[in-house]
Amino acid sequence: MIDLHCHLLPGIDDGPSNLEESLALAQQMVQSGVTHAVLTPHVHPGRWDNTKSTIEPHVIEYKKALADASIPLTVGFAGEVRISPDILNAFMEGELPFLGELNGQKVLLLELPHSNIPLGTDKIISWLLSKNIRVMIAHPERNKDVMRRYEKLAPLVDLGCLFQVTAGSLIGNFGEQAELISIRMLEAGLITILASDAHHVVRRPCNLDQGFAKASEVVGGNEALNLVKGMPLEISASQFTV
Repeated sequence: MIDLHCHLLPGIDDGPSNLEESLALAQQMVQSGVTHAVLTPHVHPGRWDNTKSTIEPHVIEYKKALADASIPLTVGFAGEVRISPDILNAFMEGELPFLGELNGQKVLLLELPHSNIPLGTDKIISWLLSKNIRVMIAHPERNKDVMRRYEKLAPLVDLGCLFQVTAGSLIGNFGEQAELISIRMLEAGLITILASDAHHVVRRPCNLDQGFAKASEVVGGNEALNLVKGMPLEISASQFTV
């Protein structure tokens, strides 16, 4: 499987605090069946001031650490970019870390606040589209606006957004409502990829294998496999070849 949303880099966001924790999480990912991962630290100005340029050296060091520890996980990197007007400047400066490409458009993993879908979200997404950037919304099933009213997804669907649902949501780790929304999105064919959004071996583990199993029960093995391998590979092909 290929995991396009995970927090493995130590010490640069709310993921592992040190290399030991990070390598333990990487080993857990491998044991769950993940062979390739795109590392997506938070890009949240004023909280986690990561950019494409600052993330890359950490990734180079981390690849060496994986090799030294003989952990067979191939990694690339992007970022989980918090929606804000800062995105415009980051794009102009070439500092937006993209997941990859899909149908000739760059793919950006965009995080909304957990509490709501902010006013102006449509304008930022439309601006990104004008720059040939396709937005993938990170874990929409855990957004409180969507949890209150599923219909809040409709404008994002109309804008052509892709959607990444967290495996843990599908298996009930984020509560009943997030699970129900995940299943509803799955049945409606709205999920682009499943990802782990792993942060910690205990508190936020990699359970992509369990998410895949649950998706297989709902929509069948072939469609579920596309969510954890086919589509992730298509998007991340520029990062690595499987």
